Amino acid sequence: MDVDKMQMEGEELMEDKKKAVPKPKNKYERVFQPCLAELIGTMFFVFVGCVSVIENVPAAGRLQPALAHGLALATLVAVMGNISGSHFNPTFTIAIYLCGGIELTMVGPYLVSQLIGGVLGAGMAKVMTPAERYMNATGAAFDILRPESNSQLYSALFGEMTMTCMLTMVVLLVAVNNKTKTPMAPFLVGCTVIANVLSGGDISGTCLNPARAFGPAVIANYWMYHWVYWAGPISGGLLAAILLRLILGDEKVRLILKS
Repeated sequence: MDVDKMQMEGEELMEDKKKAVPKPKNKYERVFQPCLAELIGTMFFVFVGCVSVIENVPAAGRLQPALAHGLALATLVAVMGNISGSHFNPTFTIAIYLCGGIELTMVGPYLVSQLIGGVLGAGMAKVMTPAERYMNATGAAFDILRPESNSQLYSALFGEMTMTCMLTMVVLLVAVNNKTKTPMAPFLVGCTVIANVLSGGDISGTCLNPARAFGPAVIANYWMYHWVYWAGPISGGLLAAILLRLILGDEKVRLILKS
C-alpha cells in the first residue's frame, strides 16, 4: 500500500511539474501574430489620428487630436500588449531592441508591419472623410512646415526629437525596465502623447512616429519636409535608449556603474 501511495504521489508530482512548465509558443504566436498585431494596431492608431486632424473642429484647437491620439494609443497598448508589446512605432521598436526588449530577428518584420499599417490607416481615413476636407488637410500628412520658414524647420526638428525622446523614455521605463514596469503603462503612454500634442502641435504637428507620418504622406502624396518626421523621432528614440542604457536603467539594462 505504501509503495502504491508513493507511486501515486510521484505521478501527481510529475503532473504538477508538467503543468508548471509553460507550453512553448508555436511559430504563428512567436512570429506572425505579433507582426499582424503591429500592423492592425498601427492601422487603427493612424486611422483615428488622421481622422481627428482632418475632421478637427476649429474651436477644439489641439485638444481634439491630442485626446484622439492619446486615448487610441492607450487603448491599443492595453489590449495588444501581451501579443506584440504594442510598439506601433518604428522608433519604439528600435529603442526597445537597443535596450534588450526584443530580438533582432523581429525588428525588420515589426518595422515593415508598422509602415504597412500606417498606409492602410491613412487609406481608411481617406475613404471615411469628405474629399475637400481631406485635401485641405493634405491627408493629415503634416503640412505645418513651410519652405520660407527655416527657423520653424529647425524648431520642428528639435521638437520632434525632444518630444519623441520623452515619449520613448516613458515607454522604455514602463514596459522594458524591470525596476519601473507598471500595469499603468497604457495610461502613462497615452497621457504622454496627449501632453506632447498639446504642447508642440503648433510647432511640428507632433508626429513622434515615422509610421504615423509615412501613411498619410503616401496616400496624399505629400512629401514636403517629410524627412523631419523620420530624423527627429528616430534621433529622439536613440537618445532615450542611451539614457536607459547609461543612467536610468536597472542593473540588467544599464551598461555601466553596475554593483
